[in-house]
Amino acid sequence: MSRRVVITGGASGLGLAMAQAFCDAGDRVAVCDADHAAVAAVPPALHAVQADVTDAAAMAAFFAQIEAEWGGADVVISNAGIGGPAGPIETLEVDDWRRCLSVNLDGAFLTCRWAARVMRAQGAGVILLTSSVSGLFGFPWRTPYVAAKWGIVGLTKALASELGPAGVRVNAICPGAVEGPRMGRVIAMEAQAQGRSEEDVRAGFTQGVALRRFVTADEVAAMALFLASPGAASISGQAMTVDGHTERTT
Repeated sequence: MSRRVVITGGASGLGLAMAQAFCDAGDRVAVCDADHAAVAAVPPALHAVQADVTDAAAMAAFFAQIEAEWGGADVVISNAGIGGPAGPIETLEVDDWRRCLSVNLDGAFLTCRWAARVMRAQGAGVILLTSSVSGLFGFPWRTPYVAAKWGIVGLTKALASELGPAGVRVNAICPGAVEGPRMGRVIAMEAQAQGRSEEDVRAGFTQGVALRRFVTADEVAAMALFLASPGAASISGQAMTVDGHTERTT
């Protein structure tokens, strides 16, 4: 049976990989993204809308459209996020801190608030939130991002307890370093902040995990498919890593 799947930040990167995976599984998929160009390039099989997850009115309009056309949602993935600044905390600007927390946490709040209302009424549903291994470990130089991603894990656990009696499962996915353009930008940012070469920073990421490699967006999408499947029917309130087993953070 075709599921109704909604993904924020779904026009590129991890979000697009997850959207394509659910679409390939025969599901109806709607995505929103703040990037107009990325939304315009989304494959036609996906329903794509430009909306910034920090804009409550824009998100309310997106969700209202989903309810009007689909009557609800079976899987909602709160994926939209940004990496925020890098550097010693004393060098960071409060506006950059607030922007990082707003996109990562305010966006998750607005998304989960809608999903909770819809799924509680349905008596069923799956909510997935994209966190990070940075939501499980204290990575230096990335304090805004780490704080936000720890917040996502906390939100996940609270919602799992709150919505479990209504038949709704809630889990977080915690990717490690994901191969792709976004990770390239993170490496460049951290290299500049730490006065190191990009090659050295990249090597540090790979040497910090047991498998000695980056993960792929498709591997993260496979975890999302599993957590939304009947095989995960008793899994809720968990922070599931897809990271090659993180062993150290520096």
